[in-house]
Amino acid sequence: MDKFSFRKISKPCEIDNFLSLATHHSGVRLPSAYAERATTYGAFVGDHLAGGYMLITKPDYRTLMFVPDKLKREHAFFRNSEYEMMEINALWLGPRIKTPQMQRRFWTSLIMNIFFCRKKYLLLLSNTKNKTILYEGPLQLAGAQSTHESIRVGYTTRWSILLHFPRYLKEISDRKRRFKDATRAQTANALARNATA
Repeated sequence: MDKFSFRKISKPCEIDNFLSLATHHSGVRLPSAYAERATTYGAFVGDHLAGGYMLITKPDYRTLMFVPDKLKREHAFFRNSEYEMMEINALWLGPRIKTPQMQRRFWTSLIMNIFFCRKKYLLLLSNTKNKTILYEGPLQLAGAQSTHESIRVGYTTRWSILLHFPRYLKEISDRKRRFKDATRAQTANALARNATA
């Protein structure tokens, strides 16, 4: 089995490859200028880029561009300095990260890197559990336009992520057990078919 490893990606050609793969898996192409401000981590199976994520630790955050300006002026959360915040973007796992052990290592890497960024708040999109919702509604676009698509923007703290980590590990362990059970069942079925052939 090929070695599973992590490393920062910084060369322009590697960043471009990362963005192409992230676009393939998420359907969203991030601007190159945004990627240049990020710290990008790649998960490699052998020499193949198999997953990764970007950590952005300085303004301007793409997450917050979806929040209406009126809410930013009125909500108490936005009295915090944006330098106390961070966001994750371009998070993707390809099919090569297939075993529960690999997935556990991937999520452990992400959580530890978030924690050691030492930012108080982690900005989040979508339907993530254990977060406080800041805005839920239509996308707010330039020129006060909106679409019918809905978006959910929230935040959590780095300590909350760390405290919930054992639960994430349990979910991955349960997945590992189910994976082993399924593999055993497939092996038993294959042996039974071969025995009757």
